[in-house]
Amino acid sequence: MTGAGLLTGKVVLVVGGSTGIGADSARVFAEEGASLMLAARSEDALAALTGELASGGCDVAYTAGDVSVAADVARFVDATVERFGRLDGAFNNAGISQQGRLDEVPEEDFDRVMAVNVKGMWLCLREEIRAMRDSGGSIVNTSSVGGFRGNTGLGAYQATKHAVIGFTRTAAHDNGPLGIRVNAVAPGPIETPMLTRWRESDAAAVERRIAAVPLRKAGTTTEVGNAAAWLLSDRASQISGVVLPVDGGYSA
Repeated sequence: MTGAGLLTGKVVLVVGGSTGIGADSARVFAEEGASLMLAARSEDALAALTGELASGGCDVAYTAGDVSVAADVARFVDATVERFGRLDGAFNNAGISQQGRLDEVPEEDFDRVMAVNVKGMWLCLREEIRAMRDSGGSIVNTSSVGGFRGNTGLGAYQATKHAVIGFTRTAAHDNGPLGIRVNAVAPGPIETPMLTRWRESDAAAVERRIAAVPLRKAGTTTEVGNAAAWLLSDRASQISGVVLPVDGGYSA
């Protein structure tokens, strides 16, 4: 763990907090002392994780909805403020993957990945900044090492992760005068359900990707959560506009 109490006294909204990186990051934030609002589409998964964290002493609640729907995202933030009185930090982790060459992606798949990964990120930032405007805060977005470069077979997905980096840097400039820090984490290969699905469809490609990581291993969801916790915390008080790779050196 990054150190007991890193987020003590902080109220943090975790969007996309039901599985994978979001769920294990929520576990890290809880261990670090944060009060949490979890948001995602799957109410059953949210309820189970909320119960687990509450049993460990975390002050936690959840609200279900679709990150690509403006009213749902506004409700995520409003529910946080109503439940806890304020919003200090947000981890915007909701996202979906898409595989295939750019010229072969069905239009409906392209529209969906853009709606979740790009429009959804914009909606989160818009509502979170609204809630933090008078008090400041810290926002961490999940991009990817795919946001730094191109790669065969993930064109639309990688375009969305480039967009997240653009959002992060622009929001850091726009909102720094308000005391709002905006950063991103950029995971490399991470052992998540998404990587498992990719391994099932093209195991050789996954192993080639992991072999290109200098540390010669995929990262864990908890390692991403540790990085996000630090960026959310006051320990990173002079850090804004940064995209932090959590990739074992893959992007070096």
